[in-house]
Amino acid sequence: MSTNFTQRREFLKQAGLMGSLGSAAFMAGLPESAMAFGGGAGHIVEEAAVPVQAPSGTEEAPKYHIKFAVCGMSHDHIYGMIGAVVRGGGELVAAWGGEEDKLAVFRKRFPDVKIAKTQDEVLDDPAVQLVLTSQIASERAGIAVRAMKRGKDFLSDKPGMTTLEQLADVRKTIAETKRIYAVLYSELLEVKAAVYAGVLVRQGAIGKVIQTINIAPHQIFQHAGDAGGSGGRPDWFWNPDQYGGILCDIGSHQVDQFLFFTGSTEAEVVESQIANVRHPDRPRFQDFGDMVLRGNRGLGYVRLDWFTPDGLGTWGDGRLFILGTEGYMEVRKYTNVGVSKQGNNLFVVDKKQARYIDCNAMPLPFGPQFVADIANRTHLAQNLDEALLAAELVIKAQKNAKWVTLQD
Repeated sequence: MSTNFTQRREFLKQAGLMGSLGSAAFMAGLPESAMAFGGGAGHIVEEAAVPVQAPSGTEEAPKYHIKFAVCGMSHDHIYGMIGAVVRGGGELVAAWGGEEDKLAVFRKRFPDVKIAKTQDEVLDDPAVQLVLTSQIASERAGIAVRAMKRGKDFLSDKPGMTTLEQLADVRKTIAETKRIYAVLYSELLEVKAAVYAGVLVRQGAIGKVIQTINIAPHQIFQHAGDAGGSGGRPDWFWNPDQYGGILCDIGSHQVDQFLFFTGSTEAEVVESQIANVRHPDRPRFQDFGDMVLRGNRGLGYVRLDWFTPDGLGTWGDGRLFILGTEGYMEVRKYTNVGVSKQGNNLFVVDKKQARYIDCNAMPLPFGPQFVADIANRTHLAQNLDEALLAAELVIKAQKNAKWVTLQD
């Protein structure tokens, strides 16, 4: 089953490829007929959510153009961040990196980009409108504050900060400078199936959301890709003072999703725990963690670990379960275990039927919307209050977590 030509073209327009609508805004505005809903009680439906190409057969050209730079590339997430901004019309003009191995890889990918000798050379460049960083996590907030005070907008890798003091400094600087600040929580903003799940949730496809459950396994030594460990892990990866701890680090993705899908504007960490189960040579490292969340509009549970086995074939089997009053959803983000290595799998069960939706051809709206925000001085691509509340919750979860020791 598929939507018709007109419906798909309209969805493509609204999903980001029109800079005037934000990630949440476009999701709320779509008609049910554009959502590929199938009919028939008791049916099991398989469909593909596929947008239409522009008449020329190519993707619609970006509407805006900005110049941006990289100030810190410690984590390979920087490549996904660059890709999002380039899709929106960004031109990468300069970069600084503090690690020679990371710089060497970067130069191969972007041989024509100017390599700055210092951070200040990037932050003081009058041509640069936007600065990106995936610097060591504990250093990101400091770079953000300096960049905003020098008139730059800012996009940070997650976590944007690792302490409540850094969070307060970032909030204060945003208020004083009026610069645009965002955190690229990529497991929501750059996963097509998660984006499309948001579309359906905003349409009420499963009623009121009651709870989200996020299962987020990761792999320490990856075989390839930009998820972060293809070349081994640096020293800072093992130090919680630098990476923030497992709940603050990878948990920030999951808490952002909890807030987004439940619509919670206030929330607390009910309990949290962390452990080092299998890395005795790295005594401060945390390879397992979980937390329970309570929001004013929904509940949440998050489980995080570093135990993805090689047999999976990818860096992690990320799952998102969304329970509603009228149905439920599951997003299998990166693989469909034992069935297919394809990611972006969305499963929806409601009163009428069970559906599988292949979301691989859907657009990713964040990049175009974020560039449009910078060009127009709007704030539509990301809810800033939500992004910073996610940061606050994971820092508190980490700070108050119970350390658990499991016996052999």
